[in-house]
Parts: sequence; structure tokens; C-alpha cells
Amino acid sequence: MASVITMSRSEEDSSSSLFSSMTSAFSSLFPSVHAEEEDEDSRDEGEGEDEKEGDDDKEEGGDEEEEEEEEEEDEPEDPQPAIYEECENSKECSPAKHHFLECQERVEAGKGFHEENCVEEFFHLAHCASSCTAPRLFSKLK
Repeated sequence: MASVITMSRSEEDSSSSLFSSMTSAFSSLFPSVHAEEEDEDSRDEGEGEDEKEGDDDKEEGGDEEEEEEEEEEDEPEDPQPAIYEECENSKECSPAKHHFLECQERVEAGKGFHEENCVEEFFHLAHCASSCTAPRLFSKLK
């Protein structure tokens, strides 16, 4: 049985020659490229330049922060969250909100069915609120 599992010398030689011929075929199709090593002297010189550039960035950083603060002050407040909340609490969306809150209470109390979540009810409420929000929001943005 040991003779069946182990390879003979001739089989090993043929498999190694097959492997070497495959390797040489791939090598001819896909040439190998090796990176050149960088000298330590040139690496040290490059690091010094980076440090000098870093010092310049620190001086300019204060000016950039002041510009960013000015830009933030100029940005108008987004009206979407306030409009969305108004729509969520409106008479139009009250049935969807009621079903969502009822489901949420049931699940938190453990009275819901196994692995119940209120995703469907939430999507109904979100759809209603989004449908209500869109026309109001775009009329304000014009």
C-alpha cells in the first residue's frame, strides 16, 4: 500500500520538469519586475523636505480654519427636519403614526408575535411623512 501512495523517482522528475516548464511558460508571458531599493541617504534627505513642508502647512492652517468658520455661518439652516416632523404629526399621517406607536408599545411589552418588529408600520409612517414633506420643502427652496 505504501508503494501506491508514494511516487517513484521517475514520477517526481516528470512532475518537477512539468512544473518548471509551466513556470518558464508563465515567466515568458508575464515578465517579472523588481523594485529597486532606495539609498538610505536619499531617504533621509526626503524626510527633511517633508518636515519643512509640514511647518508651512501649520502656519496656513489658522487661515483655513477662519475661512471654514465664515462659511459655516453663511450656510442656511436645513428646513427639511422641521417640515418632516410637522408632517409626521399632521392629521394626514396620524393613522400611520398611531399604528406605528401601537405596534411599538406591543413589541416592547412582549405581547407581539414571535420576532415581530414594526418595520412595516414605520415604512408606512415614513412614506406618509416624506410625501407630505416633499412639496412643502421644494416650495421653500424655490
